[in-house]
Amino acid sequence: MKQQHAVIVLFALILASSLTSLDSYRTTKRMVSEDMDRALTLTMLEQQNDIISQDTIRTFNSHLQIAALRGKATLAVDTRSRQFKAYAQCSEATIFSMSDQRYAGLLWALTAAWALFVWRRRQLIVPPTQALALNSYGELGYSETENQFYAADGHTVKLTPMQHQLMQMFFMSPAHMLTKAEICDALWPGKPDASETLYTLVKRLKPVVEQHSNLKIESDRGKAYRLTVKPIES
Repeated sequence: MKQQHAVIVLFALILASSLTSLDSYRTTKRMVSEDMDRALTLTMLEQQNDIISQDTIRTFNSHLQIAALRGKATLAVDTRSRQFKAYAQCSEATIFSMSDQRYAGLLWALTAAWALFVWRRRQLIVPPTQALALNSYGELGYSETENQFYAADGHTVKLTPMQHQLMQMFFMSPAHMLTKAEICDALWPGKPDASETLYTLVKRLKPVVEQHSNLKIESDRGKAYRLTVKPIES
């Protein structure tokens, strides 16, 4: 998996964890409101007046089904309409602590594990500046000391031995251009006609090069191949 894909997965996990946690919080907040409304309705039916007393509060708390609300929900009187109104005298943190965060917790744990994986994986990747310092062209770099090609993000580019050898030749050529004869003599010495073999090699190498860089392999009148930088699209 590419580094950018791993980061996308990380952000998706963070989003999923946050939404799951928020949904649980909102569900609990709605349950608190419904429980207080129900308890208030029962209290009003029993008391049948608009005077708040200790008995009113005790009755109201006795009708609360959510035990954590008892002693934290307060009754208030609207002096304009002379109607009871209840509200929870508890902090957002209290409602959050009452919510079921088990699934969100599992997702956050998975997010933390994935973040650690992304971080450790990034540590293992050779920094692009280090990998491309010796010889670079376009967004592709070649380390002579490690005999390895690197993409711009620092990942190694996987090539077959023959593809690797051809890319070395392109990089070592001052103009990044090679004739068919030069390639055939270097890769298949003594073979009478390696044109078809070379054609197959280049055909399979092209998508690999274009996938990991802004380079492409072009044919020059059927007699040579050139490694060029793709033009920037406007």
